[in-house]
Amino acid sequence: MEERPKAPPHVLIFPLPAQGHVNSMLKLAELLSLAGIHVTFLNTDHNHDRLLRYTNVLDRFARFPGFQFKTIPDGLPADHPRTGDHFMELFDTLNSVTIPIFRKMMFSGQLNSNSSRLPVSCIIADGIFSFPMDVGDELGIPVIHFRTISACSFWVYFRILDIIEAGELPIRGNEDMDRLISSVPGMETFLRCRDLPSFCRVSNLADPNLQLFMNKTRQSPRASALILNTFEELEEPVLSHIRTHCPQIYTIGPVHALLKFKLGSETTMLHSQSSTSLFEVDRSCMTWLDAQPFKSVIYVSFGSITTMTKDALMEFWHGLVNSKKRFLWAIRPDLVDGKGGNGHTPAELVEGTKERGYMVGWAPQEEVLAHPAVGGFVTHSGWNSTLESIVAGVPMICLPYFADQQVNSRFVSEVWKLGMDMKDVCDRVIVEKMMNDLMVEKEKEFLKSTVEMSRLARESVSEGGSSYSNLDRLIQDIRLMNVGAKC
Repeated sequence: MEERPKAPPHVLIFPLPAQGHVNSMLKLAELLSLAGIHVTFLNTDHNHDRLLRYTNVLDRFARFPGFQFKTIPDGLPADHPRTGDHFMELFDTLNSVTIPIFRKMMFSGQLNSNSSRLPVSCIIADGIFSFPMDVGDELGIPVIHFRTISACSFWVYFRILDIIEAGELPIRGNEDMDRLISSVPGMETFLRCRDLPSFCRVSNLADPNLQLFMNKTRQSPRASALILNTFEELEEPVLSHIRTHCPQIYTIGPVHALLKFKLGSETTMLHSQSSTSLFEVDRSCMTWLDAQPFKSVIYVSFGSITTMTKDALMEFWHGLVNSKKRFLWAIRPDLVDGKGGNGHTPAELVEGTKERGYMVGWAPQEEVLAHPAVGGFVTHSGWNSTLESIVAGVPMICLPYFADQQVNSRFVSEVWKLGMDMKDVCDRVIVEKMMNDLMVEKEKEFLKSTVEMSRLARESVSEGGSSYSNLDRLIQDIRLMNVGAKC
């Protein structure tokens, strides 16, 4: 009797409902789908609606019969802001609303594959979530953590308890900000108080945000394995420390570059771009870039969650315009925190923008950074943005906002030498000087380091490269998983 073919594995992917997390985890979903693995992508209702509104995501995944989207509420009203300080409110409603519904969906089989009724054989959960591991333990389903932050940030998060126990937290005022932190192995010579994640800047060590990130990160060794969106050649020293606690690690980044390489042989235009934007992209900026000289433009974007005061925004704008450099600024309508926007923009800034700048609400960032006219990137130091800049070989000015971004910006400037760190500064004179340093005074210095790191990133995702091979290993291990098995 002929043996029936073994059913393909069915992976549930569940990201934290934020642009950067959805971005990289949806790209992983596409990579697994290309390998013939059935994937259910569990998104919040709010973010799924935005994906449908602003991307071709349904068309792009329609060719994978084993792929499906499922949605779950995040507990917030549809019109509730999810930027700035409001973002942390998500964690309260995730606990009270989302977790009970997730448990019900898992135990009732609602997340089984629609096409084949396959039950979930593996969960790839955002690493800031611990509750999928609890459910996985009860159902005998292995859970892999995907941390969408850098390895260096993950390691600092993991060591926060040690920093506290060493008496290095709390920070004792502004005069303490440049004090070195000695209790994070591998970073003793350059990690300062000001480079710690933003939630460490509290006087009360019982602060709920500090406790949340510290405790959730400490749960990762419970997972069957850990996926990181990085590559060995960039963060090998830090990865060696993490492996002492989480030995099974798959470094598969930069995920966006790996997906592009895998899609390289595709002939259809439908899959040539893999947009995962939760915002409406304004492509008119690409036409403007086409008319600009080689490496003459500074691209500015502060990501999807960052907010600024009106005063800080205007101070930055003054420095940008005063630098006399061409610039493209992706400036979200909700970037300015609160009202604070009364009054008119000074005429000289409007004129400076008109002469040398172009502004859009949201840009196709990967394409922008890869454009030959772009010579520098002012970024909030989110990890996806940092990796996209590294692959494109574009030096950075880092203006981090919160969470992992403070650590990323320190590594960009001090360790990898790929740009400059402007954290905790909002002064037009300094902004102007840094623009000039990036594009003129230190251009050759940065060009050498960015070109080399870009080469290493591209090699890692090419056939035989470290990230390419690690993705193959991840796929093989997922295939080997049976219900109740660990990878």
